[in-house]
Amino acid sequence: MSETDAALRAVAYNVRSARLRAGLSLEELSRRAQVSKGALVGLERAQGNPNLATLVRLADTLGISVSDLMQGRTGGRVRVVAEDATAPLWTGARGSEARLLLTTTGPVPVEIWRWRLEPGEEYPSHPHQAGVVETVSVTAGRMVLLVDGVEHPVHAGQTATFDGDTPHGYRGAGDATCHLIMTVQLPPGPAATG
Repeated sequence: MSETDAALRAVAYNVRSARLRAGLSLEELSRRAQVSKGALVGLERAQGNPNLATLVRLADTLGISVSDLMQGRTGGRVRVVAEDATAPLWTGARGSEARLLLTTTGPVPVEIWRWRLEPGEEYPSHPHQAGVVETVSVTAGRMVLLVDGVEHPVHAGQTATFDGDTPHGYRGAGDATCHLIMTVQLPPGPAATG
C-alpha cells in the first residue's frame, strides 16, 4: 500500500468515525460542511483526493482538528515531526505549499502549520467555526494577510493574529519566497479533547 493510499484510508476511517460519534448522517454532514454527498461517500470509501478546503470544512463541522482527520492522536509524551515527513495539504501553481506538522493535545488544541508562499500566489480560506484563532509568524520574506477584505502586510520578524471565523487568505508579497509558521487555536470543548 502506498503512503497516499494509507493516508486516504486514515482520512476515510477518521471522517466516518467522527461523523458517527457526532450522530450525523451523510446528508446532514454534507449540508453542514457544504461538501457534496457524493464526495463524502467517496471519501469514506477511501476514494478521491480531498483538498485542503474540504478537510478544513469537515474538521470545523465535526469539531475536530485537521490532524485528527488525517492521522488521529499519537501516544507518548514527546512528538518530534520532521517537515519532510508530512505531505503538503495544499500546493499552489507557483510552488507554494502548506504542511500541517502536528496538532497539540489538551483542552485547547493548536494546529502547527509550515507555509511557503511564492510571490503573488494566494490561498483564500473559508471562515472557520467560531472560537478559532489563527496566528501567523513570518520568518522570511513578506506576505499580505487578508482578513474580511482588508489587507494587512506582514514582514519577516512580525506576527499577526486574528479570529478565523471570517473570510481570510494569505498572499506572498515582494520578490522573495515568504516562509511562515501558522498556529490555529481550536475552540475548547468536548469535541476538541477527543
